[in-house]
Amino acid sequence: MDLRLAGQGALVTGSSAGIGATIAEMLADEGCEVLVHGRDAGAAAAVAERVAARGVRAEVVLGDLTEPGVAEQVALTARDFGARILVNNAGPFAEHDWDSSQPSDWRAAFEGNVLPTVRVSQTLLPSLRAHGWGRVITIGSRAVRTPLPHMATYSAAKAAVVNMTTSLARHLAGTGVTANCVSPGVIVTPSLYRMIEERAAAEADEGTGRDEADIAAEYAPNPSGRLGRPQDIAAAVAYLASPLADYVNGIELRVDGGITGTP
Repeated sequence: MDLRLAGQGALVTGSSAGIGATIAEMLADEGCEVLVHGRDAGAAAAVAERVAARGVRAEVVLGDLTEPGVAEQVALTARDFGARILVNNAGPFAEHDWDSSQPSDWRAAFEGNVLPTVRVSQTLLPSLRAHGWGRVITIGSRAVRTPLPHMATYSAAKAAVVNMTTSLARHLAGTGVTANCVSPGVIVTPSLYRMIEERAAAEADEGTGRDEADIAAEYAPNPSGRLGRPQDIAAAVAYLASPLADYVNGIELRVDGGITGTP
C-alpha cells in the first residue's frame, strides 16, 4: 500500500538505535526524508547511512534532550530540515518500585520522557501550523494501562505522555495537524532475543523444545501468542504519519499483542 509519504520530512527523536532506528528506516522505505537524532554520533551516522541507502535525504542532529536548550535547538533544526512529521520516541526507562524510588527518580522519569516531548513539540508546532498539515506521534508504553510494579516512575511518566497527546490533539483542532500515541508492548531487543535463543537451545538439548510462543506465554502472555518486534511499532507509526490517517486523531494505539486487554 502506498502511504503517500514520499517527499515528506520527519524528525525521529532517539533514532540512533532500537525502535527509533527502525521507525526512521521504515519511514524512509515509504519515501520520507529523515532527520536522525541521537546522542552518539557514530550510531546516529550509521542509521542515517541506512536511511540514505533507501534513496532519500538523511541528516543527523545530536544532543541530549534533557539538557537546557537542546530540545529546542533540535526542533529548530527539524524545522529547517522541512520536517512535517515529528516522532517523539526518545525516553529513558529505569527500574524503580514504590519502596525504593526517591524523588530524584520520579523527577528523572518525567524530565526524560515528558519534558523533552513538550519542548520539541512546542518549538516545532508553529511551522506545522503554518504549513497546514503535520503529524505529532508520541511513543507510550503498555505500562500506561497496566503499570509495572518494578517500573513505577516510568509507567507514570508514560501515562503523562498519553494524556498530553490527547490534550495536544484537541489543542490543534482545525489546524491540519494531528497528534496520536503508539504504545508498544514487550518488544524483542537484541539482548532479549539472545536470551530467547539461548533458552530455546538449552531446552531443545534437554528435549523440551519450547519455541518463542512458549517463551512469550511465560514472559508476556497475550492473545497474539508472540513477542513484539520493532517493525510492529514502526508500521503503526508510519500509518499514523500518513495522509491515510487524516481522520485518526487523539488516540492511543496499543501495539502489544492484546496484552493489556480491552477497556
